[in-house]
Amino acid sequence: MLSRSCFNLLNLDDYLRPDRTRIPRVMTVPGIISDFDSNDFSNGEKTDSQSDVVSSASQERRIIVSNQLPVKAHRDAAVGSRWCFDWDKDALYLQLKDGFPNEVEVIYIGCLKVDIDPSEQDDVSTLLFEKFRCVPTFLPPEVQNKYYHGFCKHYLWPLFHYMLPLTPGHRFDRELWQAYVSANKVFADTIMEVINPDEDYVWIHDYHLMVLPTFLRKRFNRIKLGFFLHNTFPSSEIYRTLPVRDEILRGFLNCDLIGFHTFDYARHFLSCCSRMLGLDYQSKRGYIGLEYYGRTVSIKILPVGIHMGSLESVMSVSSTAKKVEELREKFKGKIVMLGVDDMDMFKGISLKFLAMGNLLEEHVELRGKVVLVQIMNPARSRGKDIQEVQDEIDSVANEVNLKYGGPGYEPIVFVHGPVPTHDKVAYYAISECVVVNAVRDGMNLVPYEYTVCRQGSPDLDKALGIEGSDVPRKSVIIVSEFIGCSPSLSGAIRVNPWNIDAVSYAMDSAITMPESEKQLRHEKHYKYISSHDVAYWTKSFDQDLERACREHYRKRCWGIGFGLGFRVVALGPNFRKLAVEHIVSPYNKMKSSRLILLDYDGTMMPQGSVDKSPSEEVIKVLNGLCNDPQNVVFIVSGRGKDSLSKWFSPCEKLGLSAEHGFFTRWRGDTAWESCMLAKDFDWKKIALPVMEHYAEATDGSFIEQKESALVWHHQEADPDFGMWQAKELLDHLESVLANDPVVVKRGQHIVEVKPQGVSKGVVVESLIETMRARGKLPDFVLCIGDDRSDEDMFESIARSVSNPSLPATAEVFACTVGQKPSMAKYYLDDTSEVIKMLQGLAARSIWTA
Repeated sequence: MLSRSCFNLLNLDDYLRPDRTRIPRVMTVPGIISDFDSNDFSNGEKTDSQSDVVSSASQERRIIVSNQLPVKAHRDAAVGSRWCFDWDKDALYLQLKDGFPNEVEVIYIGCLKVDIDPSEQDDVSTLLFEKFRCVPTFLPPEVQNKYYHGFCKHYLWPLFHYMLPLTPGHRFDRELWQAYVSANKVFADTIMEVINPDEDYVWIHDYHLMVLPTFLRKRFNRIKLGFFLHNTFPSSEIYRTLPVRDEILRGFLNCDLIGFHTFDYARHFLSCCSRMLGLDYQSKRGYIGLEYYGRTVSIKILPVGIHMGSLESVMSVSSTAKKVEELREKFKGKIVMLGVDDMDMFKGISLKFLAMGNLLEEHVELRGKVVLVQIMNPARSRGKDIQEVQDEIDSVANEVNLKYGGPGYEPIVFVHGPVPTHDKVAYYAISECVVVNAVRDGMNLVPYEYTVCRQGSPDLDKALGIEGSDVPRKSVIIVSEFIGCSPSLSGAIRVNPWNIDAVSYAMDSAITMPESEKQLRHEKHYKYISSHDVAYWTKSFDQDLERACREHYRKRCWGIGFGLGFRVVALGPNFRKLAVEHIVSPYNKMKSSRLILLDYDGTMMPQGSVDKSPSEEVIKVLNGLCNDPQNVVFIVSGRGKDSLSKWFSPCEKLGLSAEHGFFTRWRGDTAWESCMLAKDFDWKKIALPVMEHYAEATDGSFIEQKESALVWHHQEADPDFGMWQAKELLDHLESVLANDPVVVKRGQHIVEVKPQGVSKGVVVESLIETMRARGKLPDFVLCIGDDRSDEDMFESIARSVSNPSLPATAEVFACTVGQKPSMAKYYLDDTSEVIKMLQGLAARSIWTA
């Protein structure tokens, strides 16, 4: 096998000609790699144009990446024990293909369910690609075991289902994590072999591949990338126990679109992003988005559906009807309730059996008449836990059957899987009720399948003894409130699976429910399920993924960060870093005067500083600028005038604008002037008690009282609670101050009330106009700030240039601190770069003087 370094040196023009079918290389990994592989995570300055992977595909394509390929494999003795493959028609990843347009080619990437000898991997890879458009990912057995059975199933799966790793066998293991990263890296290498990064859309599925997006985004900064989590996403209190929590969150955030089954899962994810990464989300026109280094990561909430055609075709098979007749005879005279579950600790099977025993204990008349049929699908993992669950289930079932059973009657009937699809459909068809009692589950499509099967078909109707297609259909669903399908089944009986009495009561309600009510519930469910099938889900996700990727080529992108902390910064085409070299010439060439406007917090002083007073370095650089007679230098801050006066007393020639421009002072030896927009502050008597109430109710919040404004701060409060309280406070204040001449605004961790017409933008206009009146209209303007209030300054300067309030030859430099979307055309990374920039200008002023 060629190494990457060797592969890069090859001339690929002939190999990748458009008229040739591309067969991907077989990827193998000799061992476990580090999550800080220097070959793949350097400084991140490499751009898409430097890609060493080329694709000639011109047809529109979707690359579906999942842990397992949607194919079945077996050896055929008739052809020399060669490997033979067929589509797994029950696989969701195959069924979702129906939601794509016909002209779209779908390529699948994933592992096989069987072990392939290395000597056969080339042939298998070629066969799968040519016949099925599947690209297998071959993992070494050791990596496969540690990745899937170790980290995925024994660590992530329980944790995401709210089971904390308290016992030694479930605790975080760095070696298993390295195997998980290694496996994701192999998937990334496989994708590199087939992707056309400019055209293809990549759709990754489920928790097995949560760091794969980081590898792909590192390789192709503008890759079109979607991710759907089919699992639950736990609350932040659970998720934050994960030692690699940030790496996984950043993996998600390297996607363009992230999909969840329910709002609860999405809400938990957004809460984790807020609490652990400090990211806030916004909802705009029905879409939820996270701003992440200039990229908008969209959030999609839509539960997956089932493939109606696949299920209906099975219902029409004669073997299904035959099985229905067999089961009707077997359970003749009995009411059948059905459970279909994997052998898993979170499916609540033993709780369901306890509820069944409770039902028969309280309703003696139902003994001999009600049967709970439990289809047991094989476990997807292995180990001691599975055996313990099996033992508990058998113990409870035996106890119920011994206590309430009798000759010819077992209350709980086991059907051990795997069960053929046509047999499962037959069980659905004869069951009066389905019980899905999981204590935690990502989605669970059993209620959907049950509803469709209860709708029937001509062949099933005949087997069930139903005459006429107009006969009303009926079904009853008992569903746990802790699974993903619960919110969409509004006609189901929702239960808390831990409450045995409640589940038992729900079973009795399902048995005794009037026929008309069963019909209404069934109609409601069938209407939703039939219109929200897997094709609808796919089409909806695909459309949103296209929408989320529209801005890719309208921005400049580059990578930053090391290891799994890699991310892409995406900024406007005209947004660039400001360097002293850019402004030295305009600074020196000015003929009239210069205006330098500086925010304080976050610009001259780091936000995290405990001591907010300016350092000697800041005072020195400000005095250096102010000593140039052609410079007018202003600190434009939201802070009060008393604090600013005290802090900047050593800077006699420095201008100060306090409280967002309500107070202004041109020099240290001049008096403060107010904008005189408001003289009546009676509104404070209304606003202050309201703010005090929220400050008392929100631990960590406080009120800042200014002469012209009141500010409620919640940066030290719980992030979610603070945000909720801020929204409530905003609504409350807007309501009680509706008739007062004030503005109520939300900022970064604040809610502020201030007089109308007061903003940093108005300050800029006022200063420029005053300089014009004094005959010193500036022909050089430098404005630096870091937050939302400073955007008003940038916007005002832009208007002044276009109006124009400034001379046509004026040089204007609006600069934000941090790489983020802004009205400014320039940026500096942090406060240290701001100081360095100003030191360069101050030195230039001294040298010129």
